[in-house]
Amino acid sequence: MRLSALQNAVLRYIVENGYRPGDPMPTIQEVARALGVSVAKARESLEIARALGIVEIKPGRGTRVAEYRFGPTATISVLYAIGQNGQHFAHLREVRNALEIHFWEEAVRSLEPEDLIRLRSLIATASRLLQRQPIQVPAAEHRQFHMTIFARLENPFVSGILEAFWEAYEAFGLNLYQDLSYHRTVWNYHERIVDAIEAGEVEASRRLLIEHMNLLSSRPLPQMASPPAADQRSASFE
Repeated sequence: MRLSALQNAVLRYIVENGYRPGDPMPTIQEVARALGVSVAKARESLEIARALGIVEIKPGRGTRVAEYRFGPTATISVLYAIGQNGQHFAHLREVRNALEIHFWEEAVRSLEPEDLIRLRSLIATASRLLQRQPIQVPAAEHRQFHMTIFARLENPFVSGILEAFWEAYEAFGLNLYQDLSYHRTVWNYHERIVDAIEAGEVEASRRLLIEHMNLLSSRPLPQMASPPAADQRSASFE
């Protein structure tokens, strides 16, 4: 690898010195000296590394190299892109759909019994929320359902893009733009997907996933100029 292509000084320092996840980093002054830059410049690079999830900074414990996750990096870029042009969510959705479909069999076959129990629990919780008056949108459960299925897939880039998709889905309030019948239909598909997985019918579960994805794909997206306020995101249907 040509390390010169890695333009962030702190990231290059971590790679050059062989730091691994969990390793403590020197003080910012020591890093600055090693890099031959000012403390202010080193601190700026370190803050970028923190924002990208590369390092963890905790008071009293210093700085440590974090386990690599693509999600923070992808999320920053995705939220910016959609904030600039709401139609980019449709592009992101196409990528997310293609990834889930392509990696579905691998993800499903890696599930453990406790994962299936969790999926059933999420379905039960969503059902209760949708039966309340006024109903509550099971937005967190929707995200957790899909992320649970892919949780054991050892591919940080797939996981990162899926994480970024759900961050955008929630940040722009897309879960609030659908009617009650849509949410009930989605969770009916979720239940049928788990039924198929438990029966060992992986291909049948994949077909149900595709049908489920087409529910949202067939509906026009709302105009998205910026993320809604926090109180809007937690709204419920009357």
